[in-house]
Parts: sequence; structure tokens; C-alpha cells
Amino acid sequence: MEPIDHLIHAKWLITCEENNRVLENHALAIKAGKILALVPSKEAKQKYQAATEEHYHSHAVMPGFINSHTHIAMNIFRGLADDLELMDWLNNYIWPAEGKWVSHDLVYDASKLAMAEMIRGGTTCFNDMYFFLQASAKAADEAGIRAHIGMTIIDVPTAWAKTTDEYFAKALQFYDEYKNHPRVTPTMAPHSTYTVSIENLIKAKEIADQYKLKINIHLQEAPSEIAQSMQQYQKRPLERLHDIGMVNPNLIAIHMTQLNDRDFEMLAETKPNLIHCPESNMKLVSGSCPVEKLLTRGINVALGTDGAASNNDLDMFGEMRSAAFFGKVIANDPKAVNAETVLKMATLHGAKALGIDHLTGSLTPGKAADFIAIDLDSVETQPVYHPVSQLVYATPRHQVTDVWVNGKPILKNRELLTLDEKELIAKARSWRDKISPARYTISTAIK
Repeated sequence: MEPIDHLIHAKWLITCEENNRVLENHALAIKAGKILALVPSKEAKQKYQAATEEHYHSHAVMPGFINSHTHIAMNIFRGLADDLELMDWLNNYIWPAEGKWVSHDLVYDASKLAMAEMIRGGTTCFNDMYFFLQASAKAADEAGIRAHIGMTIIDVPTAWAKTTDEYFAKALQFYDEYKNHPRVTPTMAPHSTYTVSIENLIKAKEIADQYKLKINIHLQEAPSEIAQSMQQYQKRPLERLHDIGMVNPNLIAIHMTQLNDRDFEMLAETKPNLIHCPESNMKLVSGSCPVEKLLTRGINVALGTDGAASNNDLDMFGEMRSAAFFGKVIANDPKAVNAETVLKMATLHGAKALGIDHLTGSLTPGKAADFIAIDLDSVETQPVYHPVSQLVYATPRHQVTDVWVNGKPILKNRELLTLDEKELIAKARSWRDKISPARYTISTAIK
């Protein structure tokens, strides 16, 4: 018998590969943090001698979710400003609050709180864009989660940097610190075309090209963004980025709710990655990303929650349901954005967007053992006819029982193994007590 580290038995293995195999009564064989094989459980017991065995008799085991766009530290502002239009929400509440309160300590505490929420909801990897990058990276390292940390560039002074040159300098410093980290990956993250000049967008692209980094950017998120660009430049934001060569497979374009025929043509030709954040878009009434049209043109679309200040959670199960329902309504077709598609948007498509589909995103031999176990033996999810449909349309996040990253458990029987839940809640309450008195006296500009 071959010695291995772990043998993970499950009622169902949901592979999330391109053909999306669903294997019943199978096991994952794990060695040195990687998936060695997927085999029937009876055969696995005869073939492998595992140091530990886990039996998930009523569970679906699947790849961990990849939250492809978020601002994790913004969960400290969850509920601070709700029921507002995007620019009102940003200009009159969120940016002023950030200007007053954001610091290394806040980002570190808020990041750990967000990671606890994500882990408990089955997320094993996230793609972030915020400030005080080292604070989020340190928290991710301690939590044991996989993180892509965006090196934010914005032509607006904040508590983190006062000039664009300072943003670039801090970005490069962060890259040097984390370029070889096994789970934390730097990305380039110019905020948007309306907050970053064309000269600085070009500079961000040059750095990304030099260091082979993905580029994250909020793009064509709301009608006001289009109107501003047309008035100021007589071009749509996507076209402006296309003019400087940024629209290519290394681009991660976030939101993309405002698309016309020329945009579709440009996207089909250049094949960037798009991140759909349906619940944030609905809540802020920003618009709707036409997912089915994009997918049929061969464009990779992944899922993100956005920040908890605009969502107001980091729940990828909820995001899947919203994406599926929203996608059907937009396409006027009940077959559009089906359960299998949306599950891959939350896993393999996210890995493709981040350029790590060789590493994670599906249960495939050779990939990292990043997986989650979801107990479907509950009144909310019985009976089970089709486990993929059940995961997308019926399963709440609290039915995630176990989470593994790189072959190591970080959630077991709903208990966090790398983070102290009581400590996180106490710190969240402490920050609330500091921030909440200022809620209704926030000014309308970043200080």
C-alpha cells in the first residue's frame, strides 16, 4: 500500500473541472499538500495507507470558493451606509470614513475578521484591493488562506499614501516582500479610470508587464462612470484602456455592468477576465453584467462578493444564487447561467482569472488540496436529487463544516483552527464603538 498523508472520503466529490464530473462514494488521496488521485472509496482503502482518514458520509466535497473581487477590510464598515447610490455611497460616506479611520491596525483586525467569515463560508482564496497591504498579507499568512493582494494605485490621498508616486513606491516594496510567498500573491490594482490618470494607468501596466502581474481594475461599473468618461474624453472607459494595450488576458475587469455592442466585440477579441459581483451591483443599482452573452463569446467570467460595506457579506453561496437568478432574468432564459456554470464561476473560473488554474480551482490530481466539505444532510437541503443544483440553489453557508488549504485543515466541524473567533468579535465591537459616533457627521471629502 502506498503511504499518503490524508484520505478524504465523501458521499459526493464535485470536481468543478471543465466536464464537471460528480463522483459518488469516492475519496481524495492527498500527499505533500497536493491531490494525488480521486478514486472510489473501496479501492482507496486497498491502495493507500493514510496517516489520517476523514469520512464525510453526507457531504459534498468540492474545491474551495475563490472570491475573485473584494475589499476585505471594508467589512469593518458593514452597515455604516446602506440604501444609497454608488457615487453618493462612495463620496459622502465610505471615502470620508476611510480617510478618518483606516490604519494598519484597522486593516489587520478587519482582514482577520473577514477571513474568518470567508473561511466559515467555504472560501479558500480571495482577490483583494485595499490599503495597508502588509496588514492584509500578514493576516492571510496567519489564517492559512490563499490571498491575492492588489497593490492599489489611486490619484487620491489616503491614510496609506499621499501621492501617486508614494502608492507606486509602496506597491513595489510590497511586491519585493511577497513575490516568493507560497500563498500570498501580489497583483497590480489601479482603482478605476475615473480615479487614476491615463499616465498612471500606463505606468501601472508597465510595472505589471515587467513583473508578470495580473491587473485588477473597477471598470464600467455604473452609468455615471460612462457619462463622465464620455464627457471628459469622448471615449468609454474600456476603449481608453484598450488604447494603451491594457485590455488583454492579464486584465481582471471588475463589474462591467455597462456594455454596448462595441464593448462586446472588443472583449471577444482581447479575452480579458471579468468579475461579476451581482449582489453589490443590485444593492447599489449599478447595473447588470450580461453574463450569458459574455460566456457564449468565450470570455471568462468569475464571481466576487465585493466588499462587505456594499454587499453586506462575503457569502459565495449567496453570490452564486444571485448570479444564477440575475443571469436568467437578464438573458430572459431559464437555461442561462445554470447551476454547473455558476459553480465553476465561483471556483475554476476564479482560478483562471487569477492565473492559478494550474494550482487550484478544481479537484484535479496535481493541484493543491484546497477543498471544502458541505453537509447536505439537513432539512434545508433534503432530499438531494442533483448535488450541484442543491449547492447552488438551496445550501446556506453554515452547512460548510470543514475547509482545507494546501492539504491543511483551517476549519474543522465549524470550528476555526487558525483564528480566534471571540477575539475577532471583541475587536470588531471595539472598532464599531470608535467609528459609529461619526456616522452622521462624516464630511463629503477624504481628509
